[in-house]
Amino acid sequence: MSQIARDTGLSRESLYRSLDGEHIPSFDTILKVTKALGIHLHADPA
Repeated sequence: MSQIARDTGLSRESLYRSLDGEHIPSFDTILKVTKALGIHLHADPA
């Protein structure tokens, strides 16, 4: 979690809060975390 926090520029506390299952993370946070993990999101029109 510390490395993801450094890679995203977010605090560890903020990440834990966003990903605890009780809060809804912002789309920006989701994008930062997926990028830090090397995951690429792709969306196609319906």
